Amino acid sequence: MSERVVIDPLTRIEGHLRIELETDGSAISKAWSETTQFRGIETIVQGRDPRDAWAFVQRICGVCTSVHAIASINAVENAIGSNPPEQARLIRDMVLASQAVQDHVIHFYHLHAMDWVNVPSAATADPQAAVDFAKKIGSTWKGNTLERMTAVRDTVKGILDSGQLTIFTGGYWDHPDYRLPPEANLMAVAHYLDALEFQRSMIRIGTVFGGKNPHPNFLVGGMACTIDPDKSESINQVQVDQIADWIAETTEFVHACYLPDALAILGVYPDYFEIGAAQPNYLAVGMSGATFAGAPSASRLTTPFTQVKPGVILDGDLSTVHDFDPSKIAEYVSSAWYTYPDGEVALAPDKGVTDPAYTGPTPPFTWLAGADDGKYTWCKAPRYDGHAMQVGPLARVLLAYAQGHARTKELVDGAATRYGISLDKLNSTAGRTLARAVECVTSAEMLADSTFPTFVANLKKGDIDVFDSSRWEPSSWPAEASGFSFVEVARGNLSHWVTIKDGKVDKYQAVVPTTWLAGGRDDTGAQGPYEESLAGNGKHPLVNPAQPLEPLRTIHSFDPCMSCAVHVLDVEGTELGIATS
Repeated sequence: MSERVVIDPLTRIEGHLRIELETDGSAISKAWSETTQFRGIETIVQGRDPRDAWAFVQRICGVCTSVHAIASINAVENAIGSNPPEQARLIRDMVLASQAVQDHVIHFYHLHAMDWVNVPSAATADPQAAVDFAKKIGSTWKGNTLERMTAVRDTVKGILDSGQLTIFTGGYWDHPDYRLPPEANLMAVAHYLDALEFQRSMIRIGTVFGGKNPHPNFLVGGMACTIDPDKSESINQVQVDQIADWIAETTEFVHACYLPDALAILGVYPDYFEIGAAQPNYLAVGMSGATFAGAPSASRLTTPFTQVKPGVILDGDLSTVHDFDPSKIAEYVSSAWYTYPDGEVALAPDKGVTDPAYTGPTPPFTWLAGADDGKYTWCKAPRYDGHAMQVGPLARVLLAYAQGHARTKELVDGAATRYGISLDKLNSTAGRTLARAVECVTSAEMLADSTFPTFVANLKKGDIDVFDSSRWEPSSWPAEASGFSFVEVARGNLSHWVTIKDGKVDKYQAVVPTTWLAGGRDDTGAQGPYEESLAGNGKHPLVNPAQPLEPLRTIHSFDPCMSCAVHVLDVEGTELGIATS
C-alpha cells in the first residue's frame, strides 16, 4: 500500500516549496513539486518606465538581487539599442562573479552541508583528529588549527547543553544515514562558521560598485557608479586595492576550504552518484556569468569565457552540443494556476502573460496533487523544444566539458577518477553538488585572473567611462521595441523579456532558473526536473517518512530559490513537515 508524504516547507531554501510524494515501501514512486507562492512582479512593472524596471524585478528575490537587475537592464538595452562601455560591462561581470561564488559557498555550507554533516556529533570529536582529518583531505585552510577546532567543539557542546539548538533546530540529527566520523563533522562545522565570515568579503565587491546591498544600484546604459582613482567620492584606488584583497581571500577560501570539503564529503556518500537523476537534457548559454543582450547568435558577448559557447545537450549524449535557439523556449501552465488567452497551454516568453487563476483548495490543505484540472503549483513549466531541461552548474560544467574547457576537464576528470565514476553519473544528487564546487573554482579563478585584471588594466590606460548616454532619452527609442537577455547565474539560466510601447513597459516576463527546475508537469504529463529526480525511476530512497532526509538531499542539490525566504507555519505555529497515510 502506497503512503503519502508531505514535506512543507522544504527548508533551507529561498522561499516556499512544498513536495508531495507517494512511496512504495522505502522508495519514492510519485512526486509533485509545488510552489505555494505567487510572484507577480511581471505585472507590477507593466506601465512603468523601462529604465526603472531593474529596481522592481531585482526584488523578485532577496538573494539573487543583482542578477535580476543585470538581466533586466540587458533586456531593455537590447530593446532600445543601448551599448554600454566595456568598463561598465566588466563591472557587471565582476558583480555576477562575486555573487555566484558567494552563492555557491553559502549553498554548500549553510543550506546543503547539513544534509551530510551531523552537527551534534561534532561535540564528541577530538579537535586534534579534526585537524588531522583536514590535512588528510588536502585542506590547507588557515582555520584548521587545534585552537580553532577546540573552540568550535566547545561551542557546539555549549549549544547542546543549553537545550536550544538555535540555527540547527529541526535537523534530523538522529537519522541513521549520517556517515561522517565525528572529526569530519567538527571540521565541517568549523568551516560552516568560517564561511559566514568569508561571504562578507564577496558581497562587498557588489556593494562597492552598487552602493548598497542586498539591492545594489544599476543603470540602463552602464553603471550608476563613477570611477576616478583620485577622488574620494567615486570608485578610487583605495577601493580597487580593497577589491583585489577580497578577490585574493575568495580564491584562497575556494581552493583551500570549499573544494577539499566538497570532494571529501561526497566521497563518503558515493551511492548518491546513483540517486537523483533528472532528465539528461541540459541548457546553458556559456559558463557562469555569461551574458547576452538578445539572441546569443547575434549579441555582443560580455563574458570572459569566450571559449565556451551557448548550447544544448539532449538525451544524455554528452559529446554533442546542439546550437541554442531562444525561439524554442515555451512556458506551459498545464499544472500551474495561471490562464493563457485562447486556451493556450504554452507560450513563448515574449508572448507570455502572468494571469493568476487559482483553482486549488482553500488553505490549510492536506494534499494538492490529483486535482481534476491537474493544477497544483504557482510555477510555470518551461520547456526547450518540448524537452524538460536541467539548468545550473551541472549544465554549464557539462557544456564546458563537451567543448574542451581545460580547467573544467581537469577538475571533473580528477573527481571522476577519485570516485571511480563515468561522466554521466554527474546527473545525480552528488553530481550536482560536485558540479557546483567545480564551477566555484573556475568562477573565482576567472574573476582573479581575467575579469578584474582587465578592468584594472583599462583603468591604467585612463578608461573610466561607465555610461552610454546616447539612448537614454525615450525620444531616441522606437515607438515599439522588444528585447530580451540571457544570463548564467548561480542557479542556472536566467532570461528577462520586455516589450516597450510609447516609452512604457507593455509586457514583461522573467524565466528564472528555478522555474526551469521546479516547474510541474506539462501538457503531455512529463514531469519537471525536481519531480523526475525524485520519482523518475521509482528507486529514490525514503526510509523514514517522518525524517525525509533523502529527498531533502536531492532537492537541495538543485539549490532551490522560490523568490522569497519565508518559512511557513500552520495556524498553531507548527512546522509543516508531515507524513500521512
